[in-house]
Amino acid sequence: MEKKKYAIATLGCKVNTFEAESINEAMKERGFIEVDFKEYADIYIVFTCAVTNTAASKSRQKVSQANHCNPDAIICVVGCYVQINADKLQEDERIDILVGSSGKYMIPDLIQRAFEERNKIVHVNNVLKDVKFDLLPINMFNHHTRAFLKIQDGCNQYCSFCIIPYARGKERSLDADEVIHQARQLAENHHEIVLSGIHTGRYGINSEVDLTTLIKRILKEVSIARIRISSIEVTEITDEFIDLMANNNRLCKHLHIPIQSGSDAVLKRMHRPYTIAMFKDKVKEIRKKIPSISISTDLIVGFPDETDQEFVESMDTMKELKLSFMHVFPYSAKDGTIASKIKPIVSSQEKKHRVSIANSVSMRLYYAYMTSFVNQEVDVLIEKSDETSASGYTSQYVKVIVDTPVTSNKIVKVICTHFKDDTLHGKVVEENVVESIV
Repeated sequence: MEKKKYAIATLGCKVNTFEAESINEAMKERGFIEVDFKEYADIYIVFTCAVTNTAASKSRQKVSQANHCNPDAIICVVGCYVQINADKLQEDERIDILVGSSGKYMIPDLIQRAFEERNKIVHVNNVLKDVKFDLLPINMFNHHTRAFLKIQDGCNQYCSFCIIPYARGKERSLDADEVIHQARQLAENHHEIVLSGIHTGRYGINSEVDLTTLIKRILKEVSIARIRISSIEVTEITDEFIDLMANNNRLCKHLHIPIQSGSDAVLKRMHRPYTIAMFKDKVKEIRKKIPSISISTDLIVGFPDETDQEFVESMDTMKELKLSFMHVFPYSAKDGTIASKIKPIVSSQEKKHRVSIANSVSMRLYYAYMTSFVNQEVDVLIEKSDETSASGYTSQYVKVIVDTPVTSNKIVKVICTHFKDDTLHGKVVEENVVESIV
């Protein structure tokens, strides 16, 4: 009997990437053959995102793409978009399987059942009541040099603009012993793991093992060159955490700290639990102990009732903070959130204008930070290579292109020579420096 082919499309965050790779591994173990999502397959699995309207639209487009490739295929749609739109999606005759934000480990079994029954299968639980952390085993990432490790799920913060607490449910954490086990598995094939979660800094909030304690265990018990934190809130960065990062070279010197707005008035309407002064003080404290650290952020512009003056305040804050780069998003209303009811709204035209200004500020900050590495030596984890060059990322998550081919998944020492086309370029001065790190 010919083996069935499957394809996976993954949208959204690093947690989705981890979950999709775990299912990818499980499908291969059952004898299915992976193909590209653009190709003909017997099964299409779409890991959806609902954090923005654009992400939701892309999720729907992937369903259409799968149906176009093979109208007779089993289409399995998974994740946040399903969790908050299950009723609507049940009416879509193209979809065979719907899985919300829990029970994803069941996907291979549900696919097998779909082939046998050919009836629509819906597995969408109430994630606001379900506090169980689904265990998704994984050994390696076939399509990534860096390995993502999901240690936390859910969010209890309920920012006024965000749908994720409703889509992902209550905060829950992976048991520390299981984190160590999975980290060891991943370390056999990867030099860097990225600790990921919906609200990573809240790891172990209901136990004695917090994020800093967990990282200490990984550093002690897992032989891996790099440990990266995917994202962390400013209120969760403790003095102990900063000291640990400052004093251990295996901890990547990059923190993504979402600010969302540089105006206190807007932050209050967003229900964010800090002030701009608190954010500035924390960044100053981090830089005092880790001068070369890269600090990036997320910024929403055009939030309901954001005045011209509040937007100017936000830009002034960004310029003062001198972050390494910003992910800029125009506000998009999500039904069911508090912010969707705030008036007046900022026009689409004005939001586009503000996005353009914010991106210009971001590019200036990015240029200033990147050029500070010229003539500096950095360690680069090579991710891509061809016959003439290779590229990868530093501890600070700075992309560097080198002018010689280097095997991917190697850490090499590079001297940065110049900045061109928004990217640092350099020359390899030492290969295979992992042994000196671990």
